[in-house]
Amino acid sequence: MLFGLDGVEIGLIIVFFCLFGGILSGFPVAFAIGGAGIISFGVIAALDSAGLLIHQAIDTNSEVYRQLVSSGVKPDVISVFRYPELPRIAEPVFVQGWETALDRNVSFIVNRINERVLAGASIETLLAVLMFVLMGITLERSKIANDLLTTMARVFGPLPGGLAVSIVVVGAFLAASTGIVGATVVTMGLLALPTMLRNNYSPELSTGVIAASGTLGQIIPPSIVIVLLGTLAGDLYSTAQETRAREAGCTDALTYLGEPAVVSVGTLFQAALLPGIMLALLYAGYAFVYALLNPEKAPAVVMEGSTGEPVTRGEAFTWYLGVPIAIIAGALLLGAFDIIGSQSTVVSSFSEAGQGAALRTNVGAECQAAMIELHGQVAWDAAIAEQTALDAAGGVEQARQLTVDEIEANRIAMIENAAPIGTGIATFIVLFGLTLAIGRGVAPSRDVKPLILGAMGLLLLALVDILLIQPTTSAGGTVALMALPMVLVLYGVREAGIRCAQNDLIRVVFPPLVLIIAVLGSILGGITNPTPAAALGAGGALMLAAYRRLKEEGQSGAVILWATLAIAVSVLIGVNFDLRINQGGASAESWAAFFVAYACYMYALFGMIYGCWVLYKGGVLTPVVRETAKVTSMVFTILIGSQLLNLVVISFGGEHYIQQFLKSFDNELTVFLIVMLVLFVLGFVLDFLEIIYIVIPIVGPVIYGGSFDPKWVTIMIAVNLQTSFLTPPFGFALFYLRGVAPKEVTTGHIYRGILPFVLIQVGGLGILWLFPSIVTIVPALLSN
Repeated sequence: MLFGLDGVEIGLIIVFFCLFGGILSGFPVAFAIGGAGIISFGVIAALDSAGLLIHQAIDTNSEVYRQLVSSGVKPDVISVFRYPELPRIAEPVFVQGWETALDRNVSFIVNRINERVLAGASIETLLAVLMFVLMGITLERSKIANDLLTTMARVFGPLPGGLAVSIVVVGAFLAASTGIVGATVVTMGLLALPTMLRNNYSPELSTGVIAASGTLGQIIPPSIVIVLLGTLAGDLYSTAQETRAREAGCTDALTYLGEPAVVSVGTLFQAALLPGIMLALLYAGYAFVYALLNPEKAPAVVMEGSTGEPVTRGEAFTWYLGVPIAIIAGALLLGAFDIIGSQSTVVSSFSEAGQGAALRTNVGAECQAAMIELHGQVAWDAAIAEQTALDAAGGVEQARQLTVDEIEANRIAMIENAAPIGTGIATFIVLFGLTLAIGRGVAPSRDVKPLILGAMGLLLLALVDILLIQPTTSAGGTVALMALPMVLVLYGVREAGIRCAQNDLIRVVFPPLVLIIAVLGSILGGITNPTPAAALGAGGALMLAAYRRLKEEGQSGAVILWATLAIAVSVLIGVNFDLRINQGGASAESWAAFFVAYACYMYALFGMIYGCWVLYKGGVLTPVVRETAKVTSMVFTILIGSQLLNLVVISFGGEHYIQQFLKSFDNELTVFLIVMLVLFVLGFVLDFLEIIYIVIPIVGPVIYGGSFDPKWVTIMIAVNLQTSFLTPPFGFALFYLRGVAPKEVTTGHIYRGILPFVLIQVGGLGILWLFPSIVTIVPALLSN
């Protein structure tokens, strides 16, 4: 053996040095990864042909090995790490020759590119990367960060460390709206760092909080890291659990686990919500405590300017807190007593299928023992009792088509049990009520009559729904009955909107906040998957940027506003009317609703095209599209290059060797801790993209093949990868900040400033390790 090392170990070292050298060469990373794969394969093949790379493999023909297998030990768990005393044989790392390995690599890379890049099942999810990048770059070019930083500095500046806290708030806000680390760090570095230094803030705190807050986009959804990691995690978890089930003696993962082995990007977005907020709070908490302990290094600063009409503390408490809480709590209370609820009369033509036992019990003895070990004896006994009861009742009841009389009876029952106030109307009342309350709070001295008329309209909406609208009332009839109260509501809401627009905080925060709620709400609420939501975000970002551009040029943004309203109207029509006009017997009401919705759609499309023209004419659209193409091309080129590098590692047994090493540990926590430490160390020298596409496919079958929740595993990895942006010397956020920092800020300041936030990241990982429910609680609540 060369240098006393196994041939596979030397091969892994060669691959690492080729990859590391390629990255340090200054050659584009996307191409350096693929080049590292080709060069390392050539070096390993040359050494193997010269007989210098010898792999010490277990002799599977030895008597000791046969005795071990006959004793019940499965061949999959036998390795040189777990059983070092087994006889071995010396063999080349390319058992069938490097020519065969090369032929297989060429054919595999074509298949993998086709499956994972061009036409695979994950391509639709990967399209979300393009849309989210377009959304983020568009919002960044619309100078949203400028206004946010100025406004938040006015709000938090008077607090100790207020400027640093405002940086964290803006970083979290931009993370949920842009998610582009480089753009966020550069923008905040250019705008906020000079201001903080002028106000005697410590260079270490200033640079540390800017770099750390800029990386929140890697964990707060919609996160590109989670999209890329989620596409891999879904495949790795499903495959690993199927393997685990077969090793346990079961036919499939569904039988063994009692649930499908599935994890989606949307679910990971839900899981990442609280950890992202937790990290933002930890950053802000550190800045505040640092200011309390070192007031001369993070003083309170009163920024010039006003956020609107002066408001007393009592008025602010009443209209910003008291009334909104009363409105929301009242709606929830009415919902608990079924006064607010569903008014739907749609009846399924099929009966509901019966529920089977919690676990499949018709399994072999080996699978039964494994399932009892996994789920516990109590759960198994409960499943046996459920199955016995089902068998006594003749088996699980199958869904069947209902008769006309049964359908009508179900419909009558739904009408009788319908809530007096529909959920849709209640949602409108709550949203418009909050708008009126905030409109009153921002301008308490102005005429209150328009807002009172709006509130009266909301009460009339509720009364009309209770007294005049029945569950059988048509959508057209409902619109007609709601018309007069809605006019009053819209009059009051319009006046409240005008007042809110004069408040700097609301004017700056509200538009991107609506976009964030629309994108994240549609994903977290299960309305759609990330790709359509990302497309919605990209379109909304373009229209928002166009509106801001028009206002900067002193032109009217009415076309953009009306186009946005048209989108809302078309959605409402689609939800409340039957637009299936291609079916026979469509009513005149359906035809009228279809034409109105189609007209709204066409106007919204015109508004989008007009917005793109405004941005193109203003010189904004071209650089946005160019930058989006560059970023997405880099991501997909890295994906292709990493597939090539992975195949090289697989070809000489490197992947199998690493997995055998990890499987040699009996404790699952130990294995996961080792992987997390390796990822943390690699974060010092590798970018998150290289780690996701090179390292995760190698260790994924092991860490996703255990009993840990896949959502928790993935979010832990994502938080760990976020640290790679902060760790010296190759943290990308540090490079971005160094490029825009003033001359008096040294690299030493940046490194010293970032260390506390790296420790906070490690502490955050520890909190998620000790309290995994922080990750799992939101998906559990939303799924129910």
